[in-house]
Amino acid sequence: MKVNNINYRTVWMKDGEVFLIEQNLLPFEFKIYKSENYIQTCNAIINMTVRGAGAIGAAAGYAMAQAARESKKNNYESFLKEARFHIEHTRPTARNLFYAVEKVYNAALISVNNAFKEAEKIADKDAFDSEKIGEYGNRLISQKMNILTHCNAGWLAFVNYGTALSPIYKAHHEGKQITVYVDETRPRSQGARLTAWELNNENIPHKIIPDNAGAYLMSLGKIDMVIVGADRIAINGDVANKIGTLEKAIAAKTFNIPFYVAAPTSTIEFSCLSGDEINIEYRSCDEIKFQSGPDKNGNIHKIQVTSPGSDCLNPSFDITPAKFITGIITENGIINANKKDIESLKNN
Repeated sequence: MKVNNINYRTVWMKDGEVFLIEQNLLPFEFKIYKSENYIQTCNAIINMTVRGAGAIGAAAGYAMAQAARESKKNNYESFLKEARFHIEHTRPTARNLFYAVEKVYNAALISVNNAFKEAEKIADKDAFDSEKIGEYGNRLISQKMNILTHCNAGWLAFVNYGTALSPIYKAHHEGKQITVYVDETRPRSQGARLTAWELNNENIPHKIIPDNAGAYLMSLGKIDMVIVGADRIAINGDVANKIGTLEKAIAAKTFNIPFYVAAPTSTIEFSCLSGDEINIEYRSCDEIKFQSGPDKNGNIHKIQVTSPGSDCLNPSFDITPAKFITGIITENGIINANKKDIESLKNN
């Protein structure tokens, strides 16, 4: 995507250093964060400097390559194992992270150079897959469609193009008149802060809506399609995605609105039998209790917006059962959310 007339990827590597768009500052400030070692890259994943399944996967692959470079010859393999454990425990739900770490780790067992090549290969494939998802998903979009999306599964969530937003970008570039309804996606507001920023950057008509407005708009006939991303897909078609996705899927089913999941095959965990086996991440209550934004001088502040004496619960993801999903848009085409169709992608 172009920002200030410069083409950027969400995450990239140069001379062993990893560069990431600092997503915690968006949409108020665009800044690049530089990570000099694998620990710093891990911390960028943990604190959500980088977020989104594909972008996390690419960053994790780069972190594994950095670890290979940092290893000493006399304890090379033990250092790699320790680093792999650390990287895999940065975020527990996104499948792409584990996919990338395993591939780069195995390449690192051959050589440091192989590790770097594999990490770049994973990032390049993520961008390629996202573009293909856009091409297939665009076939579902017709003129004057109103599309609802949840969380951020756009360019910022992947190395380039994105998944849920990739078909929208393709449709817009073809001249299709579309409007995107953007869920806020509390508590971190990835929709209001990131998806809206992306769409605004691309001059795509959009409206930010409260998370709990989706079902009502569907009941009024204002939503023609829902497209969301995924952090992990089980072989039976169950999908883990940002908390609130399940509610949208149930509402879409109720009002007979197509509900599509857009994700590359690297997001599928073929050994996971159903959504019941997916580990759901619970994050800090501070994400619920505090919000941040700029004052009139542009300085960003964090303020508490909840009852000071109240406790909270903060699951970051939910599971949408396959029965609510119209189809899964992959880089290999659009498939049904069932075991037979998903297994057909295993060797692709």
